[in-house]
Amino acid sequence: MSPTAPAHLPFEQDHPLRPARLLRDLQARGPIHAIRTALGHPAWLVTGYEEVRRLLDDDRLGRSHREPESASRTGESALFGGPLGDFDTEQADHRRMRALLQPHFSPRRMRALRGRVETLTTGLLDELAATGPPADLHAALALPLPIAVICELLGVPYDDRAQFRAWTQAAGDLTDRARSEQGLAELFTYGRKLMARKRAEGDPDADVISRLAATPGVSDDEAAAMGMFLLFAGHETTVAAIDEGALWLLANPQQWQALMEDPSRIDAAVEEILRAPGQGGGGIPRYARADLEIAGVPVRAGDLVLLDTGAANHDAAVFTDPDRFDIDRPAVPHLSFGHGARYCIGAPLARIELRVAFSRLIARFPTLTLECAPEELTFNANVLTGGLTALPVSW
Repeated sequence: MSPTAPAHLPFEQDHPLRPARLLRDLQARGPIHAIRTALGHPAWLVTGYEEVRRLLDDDRLGRSHREPESASRTGESALFGGPLGDFDTEQADHRRMRALLQPHFSPRRMRALRGRVETLTTGLLDELAATGPPADLHAALALPLPIAVICELLGVPYDDRAQFRAWTQAAGDLTDRARSEQGLAELFTYGRKLMARKRAEGDPDADVISRLAATPGVSDDEAAAMGMFLLFAGHETTVAAIDEGALWLLANPQQWQALMEDPSRIDAAVEEILRAPGQGGGGIPRYARADLEIAGVPVRAGDLVLLDTGAANHDAAVFTDPDRFDIDRPAVPHLSFGHGARYCIGAPLARIELRVAFSRLIARFPTLTLECAPEELTFNANVLTGGLTALPVSW
């Protein structure tokens, strides 16, 4: 690459626990960079912590575009590859969606769910112990736990998990737009059928989808869309977090040992598990709704701006020795759940799942070890949320 040519995503990463060298070179030059997406489209990559944090809550950026057909795209996913929503009503639509969903993720409701998360985790670890080493921790814990939890919360039949898992994986496909659109359509059709079933059952407080179905002014299409969005976001991201958190802990045995010796460190450990894996090189897509400046760089209305929360979480100006995994790291709020008006409403649930999963896993399997070198592991590179395909372990 010549000194003046924009960097091209994705950046090459030669080890799953080490950042892409090119990304760190870019960060050393400043907080914003002209790049090309995986499709070759022009974009801005914002990597500085302060800039990303501020822009996450800046109304001059949004998910919609005045001319969506001409907008730069990050990939072929129908969910996040390009613009979403109506440019003229996006902000009002977003406020309405949050107002409808926020009560279902209240601290009281999340606390009530914790006991169920503990029971589900214990059951999965019992099965893992009975199966005996070696085992695949991805298949035994990281995948089934978030699926079971989100099914209970939303009121989605657990027996349908293979179907909707296939559809969410398809919807998140970064390389095949037809597959992504088909997966999204299947998911929406499923949501409509489920909504009709909930209305027929007539129990308005049974679960989130039942409550949405009973909310005045919410159409079947709107309720189905929100329910299926929660189904996607509520398990895909947590599966990846458990996978990658386990990998970081097992690749740093002294950190595993420290957490085993002092379980009260679990909250701090979970925050480091959320911060450390996303080393950057992608980002949350936003489109400039007006001309603006970012760190002195002019950005034009319509430009694609990638808010790289992973890179921001590894900004050396904010996090000392940022590429080191350290559960005793001084508390600085990471940006893995976003910030401000678009802060992830599911963050409390994800934290509960991670705290329970890792505290129970370490207590039950204190001698757990990786069965391969980290660089031998494979990731879902073409799927939006990434994550491991398998995590072989023994004890």
